[in-house]
Amino acid sequence: MNELINKTKFDINDIIEILPHRYPFIFIDRIEIVKPGESLLALKNLTINEPFFQGHFPGQPVMPGVISLEIMAQAGSFLMLNQVEDPLSKNMLFTSVEKARFKKPIVPGDQLRIEVDLLKKKLNLCKFHGRCIVEQVLVAESVFSANLVERARV
Repeated sequence: MNELINKTKFDINDIIEILPHRYPFIFIDRIEIVKPGESLLALKNLTINEPFFQGHFPGQPVMPGVISLEIMAQAGSFLMLNQVEDPLSKNMLFTSVEKARFKKPIVPGDQLRIEVDLLKKKLNLCKFHGRCIVEQVLVAESVFSANLVERARV
């Protein structure tokens, strides 16, 4: 885990070492920390093999808007968990969504660029601004909050 502390670029193996999410609910392929504890850039390559495309919608696959919110939340969680001393002892729980906007459908073949900025941190509550971009076009954005909590031991 110590080798991850000073890194700024993370592949899927690094990401699943810090985030508790697993297939089919891990939605980020790569991460680059832009400013430690402040902002990051994440990438998600979307293929027709994504489980949600099978039922949303047959013949016209579109990524559900709530999945774009989850992707932004996972990126925000990584930004914070990457900064704590023992990230495996903590978790981030989504607490609120403000000003969510879905501007264009996200479809198979898109590469989703996710930009997340920490707006405010007070005690264990973090407020973020996230943007999902496809080919330099904003497709979704939100202001959302999450709490840093103790991770359940299993």
